[in-house]
Amino acid sequence: MAENAQQLVRALEGLIGRRLPLRVRTWDGSQAGPPGAPTVVLRNRRALRRLIWSPGELGLARAYVSGDLEIDPGTDLYEVLDAVAAFAEDPDVRSLQLGPRHLLGAPGRHLLATALRLGALGPAPAPPPEEVRRRRGNLHSRRRDRAAISHHYDVGNDFYGLVLGPTLVYSCAYWTPAAKSLEDAQEAKLDLICRKLGLRPGMRLLDVGCGWGSLVLHAARHYGVQAVGVSISTEQVALARKRVAEAGLADRIEIRLQDYREIPDGPFDAISSVGMAEHVGSDQYLIYARHLYDLLAPGGRLLNHQIARRPLHPGEKYQLSPFIDRYVFPDGELSPVGTTVTRLEEAGFEVRDVEALREHYGRTLREWVANLEAHWPDAVSLAGRGRARVWRLYMAACALAFEQNRIGINQVLAVRPTPAGASRLPATRAQWLAEAPEQHRPEGAADTDLGDRPTVR
Repeated sequence: MAENAQQLVRALEGLIGRRLPLRVRTWDGSQAGPPGAPTVVLRNRRALRRLIWSPGELGLARAYVSGDLEIDPGTDLYEVLDAVAAFAEDPDVRSLQLGPRHLLGAPGRHLLATALRLGALGPAPAPPPEEVRRRRGNLHSRRRDRAAISHHYDVGNDFYGLVLGPTLVYSCAYWTPAAKSLEDAQEAKLDLICRKLGLRPGMRLLDVGCGWGSLVLHAARHYGVQAVGVSISTEQVALARKRVAEAGLADRIEIRLQDYREIPDGPFDAISSVGMAEHVGSDQYLIYARHLYDLLAPGGRLLNHQIARRPLHPGEKYQLSPFIDRYVFPDGELSPVGTTVTRLEEAGFEVRDVEALREHYGRTLREWVANLEAHWPDAVSLAGRGRARVWRLYMAACALAFEQNRIGINQVLAVRPTPAGASRLPATRAQWLAEAPEQHRPEGAADTDLGDRPTVR
């Protein structure tokens, strides 16, 4: 029994043809793996069965979400994820595409024999209940998109409040030098968007995927606009309407439970889409861009804030992370920023500016993880232990992905030209970022040129 971990690690390394990047402690207390490496704990034999049936990211995720696999108390979660990510990026490991068929070869049979000796062989364990398993309807049909959005966003407004903080902004913050807290940085991001859009009192703003209403509240309160926010999350819409009423802004803000494809009442003077386009899908993206173009008045601006993946290697086929697809963003899709710009231009927009905020999102995600961990008992009570573990794993992994340049995020500012071809933007970035009237700018908002980048810790 003292050799359980050693036998297991030897068998796993034989299957993948590489040394494991982690140290492993099994349910009997034995340990094996590189000395000093981050340590994971297989709490029971079911953890091993999950790895046998899904020997890759999905098996690890299922084991962690279910609690069958734990991070050693003396090990930092980011260390484990960093080691796993570096291992997975090895070209030889990427080419393996591990699955049940690998169990048919000699290394796989050795792993099965080891599992049999350890009493861990058996049928595939049921996935944790937080996993999406059945999806109805065509990809990115309205019905299927509503179900996907509900899976991610309708998990409890109080839970999101613990994670996101009082601003309830679920997108990358903007860490200006003046930002001393997550709340400051989110206010700076909301104001940056409003200034990029050139908002003025009386203008009509559409926020596509409005979340809990934070951007439309900011725009109406500080810039005097008439705003419409749309979302297909019932819980988001309910709380956004409540916040609008409590702010006394119901005469200037309308929150709708509505798909972006169902918005009939353009034109709008400005449109924002923040953290929503990742749900659209590559096959639907041109339709999305054309619909927003049709909803925008000539000379109006679109601010599209969207996560981007890196271009594929030659011969590589795009696949969203199995963990993200099954547990976090069902049917989500990422595209390179160049593809996004191309689709917007194909729809008729003139793209005027692209700002990368990659480092800002890494820091934002670490703040969210810290919030979750600081309120862990409450988070588990509100959303369940499995859901809380999903969010901790997903946000920590994404923080590293942004920090290590495996994914990025960009704000793309585009305009619908006038019939004469004019953009109606001032000639320089400094001018159009300084457009906000002083009486409408919130206290502490940065007045910096887009070229001034804050130091990101």
